[in-house]
Amino acid sequence: MSSLAECLEQIVGAAPPSDDAASDWLAARGLGLVKVADPAGFAWPGRYLGRWPSGEWVVLFGVPPGVVFGSVEGDAVAEAYVVAAHEPAPRIVAAPAVPGVVEHVLIAPAAEAPMVAADAIGAVAGRGLEGDRYHDGAGTFSPGGGNGREITLVDAAALEAAGVAPLEARRNVVVRGIDLDALIGRRFRVGEVECVGRRRCEPCAHLQRLTRPGVLRALVHRGGLRADVVGGGVLRVGDEVAVLG
Repeated sequence: MSSLAECLEQIVGAAPPSDDAASDWLAARGLGLVKVADPAGFAWPGRYLGRWPSGEWVVLFGVPPGVVFGSVEGDAVAEAYVVAAHEPAPRIVAAPAVPGVVEHVLIAPAAEAPMVAADAIGAVAGRGLEGDRYHDGAGTFSPGGGNGREITLVDAAALEAAGVAPLEARRNVVVRGIDLDALIGRRFRVGEVECVGRRRCEPCAHLQRLTRPGVLRALVHRGGLRADVVGGGVLRVGDEVAVLG
């Protein structure tokens, strides 16, 4: 029985560690799954994913489509998905040589609660910032788990260009002087706290609903970085942000 991970390897050239990790694994590579509205009538000249009613995944190809990986169970799959690239994909850039600096540290005690500024706050490995909704598993996007939900960073210059105040952005750490895209897939430190960059923290309709119209458009591809805490400590305003190793 073919798994989602096995089928993704046929399309992407590499496999996530498990089916449950597939979404985050794809996102870290600037990819995602787009569900097909009409699997039976879908015409696509390239490879795409199908799922039989039994739950088995297959790779389909051609017009009309045929199974090129996995078993054949019928004429039409129950679900179909295309692997699509985010636009644009995260840039592959060299590690920044000059550290950035933390200008603001912010948390929200509950989902949709106002952000509160702090001069210093504890960071817990595997959890995030003490007192923040994601540390407590109570954030809007906490259900379902996955990585990149423990701490978020955003560039102060990007917020200024978009006319967004630090408290409005709903990111935990506002930094200046470092390319956050360059931290994707890398270990870095914020003062004494060690983190790993996961993927861009793109703006969404939820953020716009909590702020004002136009925020989403202004922060597309400049919404910051999602990261996880792998070494705890105290995070402070004025801390350096630098790549490790």
